[in-house]
Amino acid sequence: MEQKNNLDINQRFGKAIRRRRRELDFSQEELAEKAEIHRTYISSIERGKRNPSLENIEKLAKALDIFISELFANYGIEVKE
Repeated sequence: MEQKNNLDINQRFGKAIRRRRRELDFSQEELAEKAEIHRTYISSIERGKRNPSLENIEKLAKALDIFISELFANYGIEVKE
């Protein structure tokens, strides 16, 4: 849990997106195409360099076939303080 506290929300979200993408065996290009988001933007999100809008979070969740709530709850984004 301590490591999660050291990562900001963008980094935790990026790690969650990367983990789910890899579970589905998608390349960044495939995810970008499914989500209708540019590949370099996906890369920036996964590296924690971007703060995606709610619209883009929704597009990513749909492309990754997961509910937004599951993405946050099951992939280590939420941190209890």
